[in-house]
Amino acid sequence: MSKELTARQREVLDAIIDYQARKGYMPSIRELGKALGISSLRGVTIHLDALERKGYIERESTSRSIKVLEGSSDSGPQVFVPLLGSIAAGLPLLAVENVESYVPIPAEIARNGKDLFALRVRGDSMIDDAILHGDTIIVRSQPSADHGDIVAALIGDEATVKRLDSVSRPARLLPANPSYLPIDLDREDARILGKVVGLLRSYGTG
Repeated sequence: MSKELTARQREVLDAIIDYQARKGYMPSIRELGKALGISSLRGVTIHLDALERKGYIERESTSRSIKVLEGSSDSGPQVFVPLLGSIAAGLPLLAVENVESYVPIPAEIARNGKDLFALRVRGDSMIDDAILHGDTIIVRSQPSADHGDIVAALIGDEATVKRLDSVSRPARLLPANPSYLPIDLDREDARILGKVVGLLRSYGTG
């Protein structure tokens, strides 16, 4: 379990997460120092050493080697996964161009965080499965899934969430709302992105 952070260490961790969310990649030590107003590279390194000792980050020898392992919240340990925005069909799934920001999720969901990503749900096609507009789904990246799994799929350049019907021929993506029609998976521009393994819901009024 991670140890409690000082106010300055929390500020450094937040700066790392914010930079990653805005840029899509981790800051170098020099860039992090600039963001924090620390002119000494050694001053930045001291804070990174403390975060690593306390189990919040992991570092290797490359210049952008910081990896956020977990954060701390009232609900317990968290890890950060990429929230994908518009997904271009020709790009790798987690390409920088696809990553909109990073979101914290409960650590128990993230058994293998490097294979997880998040998508924001748009529309009401899955309301009968209690997946609502504005929810954020957590997806394990995999090219196939079992019959009945809820999956994220790419149709053209747009991601969607549906239930997989692999018994039908062709296989289909089924909505959980009678107002919508199934989508055939044999079309050229359709592919499964992964299996939905979690859901986050914001109860804010914004």
